[in-house]
Amino acid sequence: MSDATPPDRPNVVLVVMDTARAADTWPLLDDGGVSDGAGLARLAARGTTYRSATANAPWTVPSHGTLFSGVHPSVHGAHADHTAFEYDPTLAGVLADAGYRTLAVSNNTWISDEFGYGRGFEEFVSTWQLFQDGVDFGQVARTESGALNKLRGVARKFSGNPVKNLANLVYGQFFRKRNDDGAARTNDIIADRLPELAAAEPFFLFVNYLEPHLEYRPPAAIAREYLPEDLSFEEAMTVNQDAWAYITGEVEMTDREFEALHALYRAELDYLDRRIDELLDAFADAGVLEETVFVVVGDHGENVGNHGLMDHQYSLHETLLHVPMILSGPGLGDGRTVDRPVQLLDVFPTLLDLASIDDRPKYTGESLLDGVPTDRALYAEYLAPQPAVETLRERYDCRRDVDRYDRRLWAVRRDGAKRVHGSDGNQWAFDLERDPGETTNLLDGDDPSDDPGAGDDPDDGTRAETVAELGEMLEEWVASRPSLDASKVNVDDATQDRLEDLGYL
Repeated sequence: MSDATPPDRPNVVLVVMDTARAADTWPLLDDGGVSDGAGLARLAARGTTYRSATANAPWTVPSHGTLFSGVHPSVHGAHADHTAFEYDPTLAGVLADAGYRTLAVSNNTWISDEFGYGRGFEEFVSTWQLFQDGVDFGQVARTESGALNKLRGVARKFSGNPVKNLANLVYGQFFRKRNDDGAARTNDIIADRLPELAAAEPFFLFVNYLEPHLEYRPPAAIAREYLPEDLSFEEAMTVNQDAWAYITGEVEMTDREFEALHALYRAELDYLDRRIDELLDAFADAGVLEETVFVVVGDHGENVGNHGLMDHQYSLHETLLHVPMILSGPGLGDGRTVDRPVQLLDVFPTLLDLASIDDRPKYTGESLLDGVPTDRALYAEYLAPQPAVETLRERYDCRRDVDRYDRRLWAVRRDGAKRVHGSDGNQWAFDLERDPGETTNLLDGDDPSDDPGAGDDPDDGTRAETVAELGEMLEEWVASRPSLDASKVNVDDATQDRLEDLGYL
């Protein structure tokens, strides 16, 4: 950190760039991207950028649960087979008890008051609703499958103020995603509330921006800056974006099609960078930018054809776990870059330190203000497949083996090495320094280096010892995890809770 110190009780803003992977986010800082805005660069210039940050889960529900609780998903209990976040205390609750005003604005229908994430917030704004006190029809999309069931779900929930309910239904179905996935409206909502919040400092604001999430629908003008010259925006937007159709083999995809999707994904990140820039302008206009600390993270990454996958399920590869992280504000770095490994679990204690909270609950992780150790073991877990294999079979013509996804996964990384174990008995080990793409499983006996003499490298022996040690550590860690209630891992019951509006089944 810089020689200056943060204010004792600054305003705190936690921004989640939903589905942002580090590899495609950092170019916006390093190269300036093609964006006229520079939100991430502005944040990095007045803070610290963590280049080796890892998520502790590969998708939204467990990852947000970790951000809000400071513990691993197996402890807070929110995952594919138990989507309610019920852990106490929550980050917002602790900050509220310490005198912070609290506001949340979410664009992800999982991250809502209905699923337990609103606890501790004075106000939780769901951008897919035009009126917050009307019926949340987003929940129908989350819990019902098929057109007839959705209509029945709408009918069951159509109570209360009929005008507001109808407005919510029409807005959510036809208008919300016309221009973006909610970032523009999010910024308007925050700008409207900032004067009141600023008058009653300190405050805590949580924001979930959804733009990089499937489906990718960036503005055409931005997308054209990323697409190959011989590929039109119109052609790119016809490429399959149904992840499960690709994963099951019902739809085959070419390298050119994935090149198009990757360009659209990068354009979505660029667009979001501009909206974050706009958010900073709103704080400056309200006169509270200099008294505010921002923590910007990706909750998980994305597979865009990587490892034979799309979306962010069935895997603990670095494409899903390596995420951007920036800590920005007065006295927090002035453009510093940190390469040592950090994790989303570190956000919770960091925010408590920033808020000068001494009476705090138990948590896992280290405050970034203290300087994290270099040799920590960082763990991630995937507790249930989503969608379930049975759901894939029901909805798609499965031409590929999907049974291999019917498992839990656990991972540990330390000293540039990584180990992954599956509940089906499969194991993998990777040298992330030599093989950052995780193309070669060291447990198969091959070496990821192209150097024919790599086998004579004295470091090979050290690496083998590290891989073996990580295997033992991971087994011990998995054995120490709390057991999951069998009633919460029932696949038939769990299919009722699948999201469809975000591509989940």
